[in-house]
Amino acid sequence: MSKKFSNLLRGYVAKPKVSISTGALGGLKSFLKEKSRTFFVIAFLTPFLAALTIMYGLPCALSVLMSFTDMGLSFELHFLNPLLKNYYTIFHVADPRVPVVAQTTILYVGCTLLINAGFSLVLGVLTAYCIRNENVASVLRLLWFLPRMTPVIIYALLWLWFTDPTYGPLSIVSSWIGLKGVRWLLDKPYSQLVMIAVNGYIGASWGMVIYVSSIKTIPLEIIYAAKADGATDWDVIRRIILPLLKWPILFVTSWQTLSLIGSYTEILAIWDGYSYTSGVEVWSLFTYHTAFEGYRFGYSAALAIVMATVALILVAIYFKVFGFKRMLEPSRIEV
Repeated sequence: MSKKFSNLLRGYVAKPKVSISTGALGGLKSFLKEKSRTFFVIAFLTPFLAALTIMYGLPCALSVLMSFTDMGLSFELHFLNPLLKNYYTIFHVADPRVPVVAQTTILYVGCTLLINAGFSLVLGVLTAYCIRNENVASVLRLLWFLPRMTPVIIYALLWLWFTDPTYGPLSIVSSWIGLKGVRWLLDKPYSQLVMIAVNGYIGASWGMVIYVSSIKTIPLEIIYAAKADGATDWDVIRRIILPLLKWPILFVTSWQTLSLIGSYTEILAIWDGYSYTSGVEVWSLFTYHTAFEGYRFGYSAALAIVMATVALILVAIYFKVFGFKRMLEPSRIEV
């Protein structure tokens, strides 16, 4: 065998080994480059997810566990027999307070949500588009936002003064229209109207800020083009602004529903001690009283689990109604 042929054969045999080695290294580099973003996201979110698990995941798991027990002041986990006794008490109306509280909660969440998600949309459109003077619009937004900046105790004291049966402005005005002697905080349905107004005044300001900021992001060229084609202000609102606010409306509606189902601080501050007899005992406040006044922590945990489950079901319905999956799809318009 000639020396030239021997060198050629040696190179031919050795070449695939170098090629395989180089190909494997290149593939590894390509894989790491493709997955680098994934690794970065995992490393970035790991501390947050760990904190979320510790602060929310574990308490939720403990609440589920407690709901199957009769935990009281002894703080001992004694499982019930039957295991679902607390849930039987709730759904079989063994506790006569449950249907009353459920009706109050439905009234409270439904009516207040109309203010927090509906009326706030009117305020947002009014102050962001209809009122041309930005100074006037800013003053109106500030007036609606003042209750949210006010501490809960101060806000509750203002409502106690406002509804005072002797000196309160609401009682004085109501006496002029034939409602003399009405106790606005104690008599149903007047107490429930005050409950809705108390929480609606705060929630409307939050939704208004979301809607205003969303309307301000709409390009003015679209509105100018519609105006040039003869569109009125109502046409602009109905055909341009409202369709483009689908995401913010979904967000505000979902967030306010979750907030209202779990909120009770204003009601507790104003009606503490006689909320049930006044017809303003909502589910979250009933859960609080059951745990920290009745010391029935197991039953309270079951009430909380039912409340959280209903909230998640409502949010899932919102996602379906608003077409959440469709909104996540990429645009079909190629730029």
